[in-house]
Amino acid sequence: MLNPFFLNGSKTEQNLIQSLVNEQLMMYGVEVYYLPRRYVTTNTVIKEVIQSNFSNAYPIEAYVDNYEGYVGQGTLLSKFGIENRDDLQLIISKERFESYISPLIRDLPDIQLSTRPKEGDLIYFPLGDRLFEIKFVEHEQPFYQLRQTYVYELKCELFRYEDEVINTGVDEIDDEIEQIGYIQTLSLIGVGRTAVGIASICSSGAVNRIYLSNMGKNYSSTPTVGFSSAPIGNITATGIASVTYEYPGCVGVTGRVSTINIINAGCGYTVTPWITVQGGGGSGFAATTGISTNGSIQSITVIDGGSGYTRPPSVSIAGTSSRQAVGVATINSTGVVTAIYILDGGDGYDIEPVVTISPPTVSDPSVSIGGTFIFNEIVTGSTTETQARVKEWNGVTNTMEIGVISGNFISGEYVIGSESGAKYVIGDVNINDIVSPYTDNDTIEIEADQIIDFSQTNPFGMP
Repeated sequence: MLNPFFLNGSKTEQNLIQSLVNEQLMMYGVEVYYLPRRYVTTNTVIKEVIQSNFSNAYPIEAYVDNYEGYVGQGTLLSKFGIENRDDLQLIISKERFESYISPLIRDLPDIQLSTRPKEGDLIYFPLGDRLFEIKFVEHEQPFYQLRQTYVYELKCELFRYEDEVINTGVDEIDDEIEQIGYIQTLSLIGVGRTAVGIASICSSGAVNRIYLSNMGKNYSSTPTVGFSSAPIGNITATGIASVTYEYPGCVGVTGRVSTINIINAGCGYTVTPWITVQGGGGSGFAATTGISTNGSIQSITVIDGGSGYTRPPSVSIAGTSSRQAVGVATINSTGVVTAIYILDGGDGYDIEPVVTISPPTVSDPSVSIGGTFIFNEIVTGSTTETQARVKEWNGVTNTMEIGVISGNFISGEYVIGSESGAKYVIGDVNINDIVSPYTDNDTIEIEADQIIDFSQTNPFGMP
């Protein structure tokens, strides 16, 4: 029987030790952030976490127990790339957690345990600017000094992101997940503005027509166009080829040169120049040229690309001539006119004609285009109803990086922000992750299918 005259483990003694522990942690510790996991969706059978998020962060002092550096396996080079498996052990005050953090998270929705630190919650470690996941909580070390425990020892592993939503409002934490996970890039078309272009003319000897006599075959990429040089002191023509894989009559033959667009018609040719194409992997192309004997369009310069174009605009060239010039515009994935090429330079121009580019058209005028997307908000495609979360929005280039994607966006549909209300037309969808150099699952699968392909049948037996 214990001696009743010795108060071994009295409340005052326990409080004294707890106060000393708190003081030591505040003096020798580092301020970390505790992020409780909120279980949004779980599997009802095996209780697997399907969707979770971290929307709160609470600063608390912690002592770094592994003083020699990170523990664990460190950085590994595996067949899947570079993996970092650093571990971290932290000690926090039991009283501080129970009196400060527990009351704040007790009434939050989808919190399964609020009385102590929980496995699966995150710790933001500012010294390494990293997120760690709590894998085990030790609460019995030191072992019941004066019949009480005073600290929690958190054994943590470097957090491996799996599309969890992290939006705490603390910038140094939230920016940790902006560039991780599988990311697609959407090029968006914004508010419409009519493009502007101007034309220059050549008084004589400009290439004003190109006649294709053989479209060639088997071009796998766009070949380079070359013209013979203009006489010394004059300007040599330049052009760009267009390759088609669906041209009528291409049965069994792919990759034909369908058009040669003139970038600069040159000036001063006295005889028609020859034209060739090089590269692209094909062969058989042949064409001839025509030159002007009097004023012809030499080039059309885009001085304002405008915005909001969902399809290439029409180009009209107004001026006094014996034969009207014809131009064609191209746009980029964000709806900006990038160039106007010459299909026919015309003839008989003595002054620069007026170039008019048609204004952008919106398929649904009732939809207001524009706005600023918010980090981590859900965006939805108007046609496919695909949803994703905003990783990063660039309002200058009208490009948006997205993650946690539920389907497939398509070009031409509106993408709408759930919180910001921003609306844009999707011009281009880049499904290859151009942000993270290590997210290369598509390439790995394609290369693996060249060895063993399970997509149709079982290569080891009956399907």
